[in-house]
Amino acid sequence: MGAKLNLDYYGGQDYYSDGDIEEELLEIVKTHQNYDAILANDTRWPILYHLSPIRQNIINWYPFEEEASCLEIGGGCGAITGALCNALKEVKVVELSKRRSTINYERHKTYDNLEIITGNLNDIHFDEKFDYITLNGVLEYAGAFTKTDEPYRDFLKQIKTYLKQEGKLIIAIENRYGLKYFAGAKEDHTGIEFDGIEGYPDNDKVRTFGKREIEMLLKKSGFDSLTFYYPHPDYKMPTEIYSDDLLPGAEKPMNKTPNFDMDRFDLFEEEEAFRGIVENGQYPFFANSFLIICGV
Repeated sequence: MGAKLNLDYYGGQDYYSDGDIEEELLEIVKTHQNYDAILANDTRWPILYHLSPIRQNIINWYPFEEEASCLEIGGGCGAITGALCNALKEVKVVELSKRRSTINYERHKTYDNLEIITGNLNDIHFDEKFDYITLNGVLEYAGAFTKTDEPYRDFLKQIKTYLKQEGKLIIAIENRYGLKYFAGAKEDHTGIEFDGIEGYPDNDKVRTFGKREIEMLLKKSGFDSLTFYYPHPDYKMPTEIYSDDLLPGAEKPMNKTPNFDMDRFDLFEEEEAFRGIVENGQYPFFANSFLIICGV
């Protein structure tokens, strides 16, 4: 039977895109079952970002309940969709872009437990509640798509209505105080050095949060049970995931965070700075990304 691509809610416009390279991505996923050879020879960031199996490290370790359901909000080109389908009984994906939805569908069309819905989440009605909801690189854009005075809170409160009472919201997002930004990496969404650290002075459409900020935001939105994890070097390409119960030790080198899509400054030795931060027990504040498991 296979996956289902649902265009009933598509408004006719793709609001988010990496440009024409997405046509190349669509052709790749139509003609290849394995992307290793492509990734070995094509160093462009959109190819790596959308096709690398490392992306799945953010979620493929999590002990999902096998008979459970998941709503993946902002599925993009399907970087983690396959991992969710392998772990769960039912997966529904919401994605604004028809082209990205189509790429995701072509990658995962053999999965009987998958439905990809193209459209704005605000326009879609669900007849069910979900055991899990994922926001993988999505929450930071709520300011652009939720037109209220407190878009991040209201977006989270809306999502909470789709979640079962014992369900979990899983969020992956950059830390605005991640060490890489102090060391000279550009802010991932605006491309401006120190933009997040300074509080996004000229932008109300996108933002990330420090640890205390996002804790307060989530609790204000009705999520009282929070467990933090720290993907390293970040949630996009994680090779390690730490927790408050198992933080990195000072004896372990914390390598400099690579920037695949933008040039960056190297203002200091990031590895050595991380060593001192770890020794002083401040790694959770300066971790480059958060992975947060949220319950009501």
